[in-house]
Amino acid sequence: MELEQYKKEFSEDDAVGWLEIDKEFDRLYPGQEPKHFAPAISYMLGGEHPLDGVSYYESKKQEDHYHFITYGFSELYYNEEKVDGEFSKWGFELTFRLKPFEADNGNPSWAIALLQNIAKYVFDSGNWFEEFHYMPANGPIRLDTETDITALIFVNDPEIPKKQTPHGEVSFLQIVGITSAEYEHIKENPEGVEEIVKKLKENNPLLITDLNRKD
Repeated sequence: MELEQYKKEFSEDDAVGWLEIDKEFDRLYPGQEPKHFAPAISYMLGGEHPLDGVSYYESKKQEDHYHFITYGFSELYYNEEKVDGEFSKWGFELTFRLKPFEADNGNPSWAIALLQNIAKYVFDSGNWFEEFHYMPANGPIRLDTETDITALIFVNDPEIPKKQTPHGEVSFLQIVGITSAEYEHIKENPEGVEEIVKKLKENNPLLITDLNRKD
């Protein structure tokens, strides 16, 4: 997008990148109002949470699950200097699909904290994620929980293709919880992420994370 077109189409009050994200979820969940969580103090004003927000929708596809989306890894707001970049800020946002877990009582707030912690790592280290990257959670991904899901892999969200926004490319990377055994296998065979993804997709094409999964 040329700068002149950007100026015509948007004003300084527009959350240009935020609206681009919302378009994808409005397409997937027409008419649904998501639950949204924003930090009390924004990161720009000295808050500790880098993401400006995390929303989640209730999906009925494959099986009932929550579908999370982050706001903050990409350029969210009107910014003439960022027009037509190759990548919008870090070039991605994270998604996460979670099967409801009984102990959450319908309030999976720990997943918001998990996504903010990943954001802290990215913002502090300058390292970003791409498809088939992986990382340990240094324990259960839901703290103080008896679960064998102790690490994460990153895949392209099965329902949201990467898109060109006025600020550059944005990919939608989905984090997927994996077991300790799967993580050990990847550590020994770093090329094995794709193999594990292929195996998981056989029975779980949307790659929904289930904290009760054992293998």
